Amino acid sequence: MADNSSLVGGESLRRQINLQVIIVQILVMIFLSINLMLITTFFKKECFYKTTRYILFAVTLLSDSFLLFMSNIMLLLSYFRLTMPVWLCIIISVVVILYFTVTPVTLTAMTLERYVAICMPLRHGELCSQSSTVNCILIIHGLSSVPFMVVLSIFFASASHSFYTQYRVCTVEIFILYRWQDHIRAGVYQFYFMLMCITIVLCYVKIMKVAKAASVEKKNSNWKGLRTVILHAFQLLLCLIQLWCPFIESDVLQISLNVFISVKYINYIFFNLAPRCLSPLIYGLRDETFFHVLKSYVCFGLCKRNINKCRFR
Repeated sequence: MADNSSLVGGESLRRQINLQVIIVQILVMIFLSINLMLITTFFKKECFYKTTRYILFAVTLLSDSFLLFMSNIMLLLSYFRLTMPVWLCIIISVVVILYFTVTPVTLTAMTLERYVAICMPLRHGELCSQSSTVNCILIIHGLSSVPFMVVLSIFFASASHSFYTQYRVCTVEIFILYRWQDHIRAGVYQFYFMLMCITIVLCYVKIMKVAKAASVEKKNSNWKGLRTVILHAFQLLLCLIQLWCPFIESDVLQISLNVFISVKYINYIFFNLAPRCLSPLIYGLRDETFFHVLKSYVCFGLCKRNINKCRFR
């Protein structure tokens, strides 16, 4: 009787996992399709790839798409318990860790661009030129590489040479050999996100002051910029919560495997997929110019509208 009960429980758990994996695959495919459509739209109009705001938007789309694709592959490898050499997993994981950080750093850069556009309009053209944007992208990737350099340095100092030739299921947790390494990793990320949150809050306060003192003509534009900053902050909050998920999951695992699977699934949906699907909503649909170009593209050019200027708000 106990064996039959165990068998039924195992079958139920397997069906639950299968259903969750299928749902995740559907969501990932939808998000990747939307991002691909937005990236294609980005190259449809010259002013998009000559304007700082749109270029940074494209960086977030590419970063999110790549992260979703790679993390989904790692999810499938983990689900099917497929192993690979540790050295190959390290290469894959490093790329995932890098682009996990690129998006929030880019969001912070976009917030600073809104701050310059609203609070320093006379210097916006100078500070947000094409060459400055290219340098900004390089700085974004440079800053984003610091956390994984810290994680890698600690890992290389702790792992034995034989560890690299072992075959393991590939997850980013492969870098964590000791509990204290996990604390250092979390500390580095939380320090980064604290700085980014402070930057966004300061920009919000400055923009709010300018918006209140602005003339009627500029007030609507400034308040739209303020709402964009609020959405940036919400995205960063979701990304920050994702850093705490491994601690929650490890504690839940000690209680119940079923609860652990459910919690991990919910965390992945809300704190991994959700922040990555907000960018198309915030920038692809709220911007009038981008939306109409996207609409024309989706309608195969039948929904044409003459828009001569890029106006990102």
